[in-house]
Amino acid sequence: MVKSFQEVLVVGLPSRTDRRDGMSLQAALSDIKIKFVDGVFGNSIPDKAIPTTFERERMNDASLGSWRAHMNAIQEVVRRNLTSALILEDDTDWDIRLRHQLRDFSLSAQALTQPLLGSPELYADPTYPTPSVNSPRVVPDLPYDQLPSTELPKISPYGDNWDLLWIGHCGMHFPFEDNNLIPKGRVIHYDDASVAQKQYLWTLNIPFTLKEKYPEHTRAVHHVQEGVCSLGYAVSQKGARKLLHEIGLKDVTDGFDILLRFFCEGVGGRRRHECLTVQPALFHHHRAAGPISASSDIGDHGAGFRDASSTDMVRWSVRLNADALLEGGTEILDQYPDT
Repeated sequence: MVKSFQEVLVVGLPSRTDRRDGMSLQAALSDIKIKFVDGVFGNSIPDKAIPTTFERERMNDASLGSWRAHMNAIQEVVRRNLTSALILEDDTDWDIRLRHQLRDFSLSAQALTQPLLGSPELYADPTYPTPSVNSPRVVPDLPYDQLPSTELPKISPYGDNWDLLWIGHCGMHFPFEDNNLIPKGRVIHYDDASVAQKQYLWTLNIPFTLKEKYPEHTRAVHHVQEGVCSLGYAVSQKGARKLLHEIGLKDVTDGFDILLRFFCEGVGGRRRHECLTVQPALFHHHRAAGPISASSDIGDHGAGFRDASSTDMVRWSVRLNADALLEGGTEILDQYPDT
């Protein structure tokens, strides 16, 4: 159990035995128990199994397969009545300090969503749970080392009201000032030693406000806005049920990560749900040495050869420190040392 997720599920094609070997080793070295959920080839999904309420072209097979594989993982959470689950894609990696990072994230999530101690109707974020007409468009940051006292959660260390924790992605915006649905609060963790210097950080979402506006080694926790990539996310039981309803049974018009975005933000014919995220993310792509074409089973990453393995933005990568961890060594490789 990783910081009180009941199970950890890993989604991937059974044929990618290389990835299953890697994930099994990483999990073992991190004292994490995982269960694999088989990936799906999109061309195996019949038209009648794809929710459609208006006439349109069938989505590409790669995106359909990804959607169905993730929905199978979410369905398992519901079917088995798991209290929560962390769902990872099979090409992810994480920092040796993951448990410490998750503890920081949980305390930040509580600060944003739990009532203030002794005041059950008040929150540290004045725009939570839903901004009102008179809510400020910008609210003061909550420094991690000065978090307010809040009611202790009874259900989960991440708070009592979350549906999804999007903690592995390729990019995320802070909530837009003009968005009237999403709370604006941020918890800012300065001097986080597990965050690489800005020169090593990147995102698919421009502008990269975290990099442009905050000092080196800063991590931020906030509500989801325009997430990209579904590398890692946690669902509560109630969140998994809502995901089955909103993404499994409604029109499949976009890739799974975009449907998650619709789910969280209340767009695309979905209601808004309680989704929290973190920048930089805690789970990132591992890029193994070898043919670049092997990088994805969804998209074409082109030809060429990668001479050395790497993991995006993770300083003390579990995968890249496997030799030291297996031998009980104490010299840890920092992929992105300060310069």
